[in-house]
Amino acid sequence: MYNSLISKAQELRRQTFRAFVEQGEAHLGGSFSIIEMLLALYETILLEEDKFILSKAHASFPLCLLLRDKGFNPKLSTHLELDPANGIHCTTGSLGHGLPIAVGMAIARKRLNRPGRIYVMMSDGECQEGTTWESMLVGAKHELDNLVVLIDYNKIQALTTLDEGLPLKPLSAKFEAFNWDCEEVVDGHSFDHLVPALKKASNVSKPKVLIVHTIKGKGIRHFENDPGWHARKIKKEDLEIGRRELELP
Repeated sequence: MYNSLISKAQELRRQTFRAFVEQGEAHLGGSFSIIEMLLALYETILLEEDKFILSKAHASFPLCLLLRDKGFNPKLSTHLELDPANGIHCTTGSLGHGLPIAVGMAIARKRLNRPGRIYVMMSDGECQEGTTWESMLVGAKHELDNLVVLIDYNKIQALTTLDEGLPLKPLSAKFEAFNWDCEEVVDGHSFDHLVPALKKASNVSKPKVLIVHTIKGKGIRHFENDPGWHARKIKKEDLEIGRRELELP
């Protein structure tokens, strides 16, 4: 059913890998974990009046490449700068600030009676930030049914796992306690799981959060679930592995 999207995901991984090699940048692991989420949003969900914020901007390469494929020309960077003409609706990079801004946008749309939803994608590590939970309180208070949050729940942050750093479990219970509608997507790399969950998100009367279980470094087995690939740059010895698994020349 989603063969076209599966092919696009593979091609976007190839483009992202090449861009990281050419730019000498880090954060490949967290970029690979969100590729299916980005495609599900941009190919099946987002309407012209909607806005998307990537709060975990260190993983912005696949977003920028996807936008370029759609005719925009955002600057390729691991910290996004506001550029609405090129599809970047918020400056992000310092973790924990995308959601507060999204809440403000959603409140403004409510007060101005404007259509459209605000979608924001966050890292799981951002759920350790106080600004996240303050924003959750405000979102529930204002019944922001025009706000949808996606958590990239790959369970790795910096150089360790969430459980070793600052555990979040039970994460869904926390969101529900803050009066948000919460759903867990058990496979964040399956469009069969992602697309229906995103479509359901538009049919609730409160703010919605999707906890999307993903694999950091998804697509190159040697890189998967390895905390070292949170901020590691691609080295010479990694090139052949990546090219082979992504079927690059």
